[in-house]
Amino acid sequence: MIESRLGPRAEAAFVTSIAAGEVAVIELTPTDWARCAELVDTYANLGLGLVDASVIAIAERLGVTTIATMNHRDFAVVRPAHCPAFELIP
Repeated sequence: MIESRLGPRAEAAFVTSIAAGEVAVIELTPTDWARCAELVDTYANLGLGLVDASVIAIAERLGVTTIATMNHRDFAVVRPAHCPAFELIP
């Protein structure tokens, strides 16, 4: 999505920040996978996909309430288990 919206240089910069340890990659746990399935099913009419569901599941597990996303449509609709709604940036 980064490449399609911001271009290959932005995508390369993002991947470089992961390699440098500036951005953490967090693996899904079995509980996260189960929550993803629940979210995808609950929000089937929205068309919530696995990637967005995994972001939500990990945010719930880690207590994160602010999400950086270009997909405000999905994240504004979903009601996370740990807070009334996500704060969406930018």
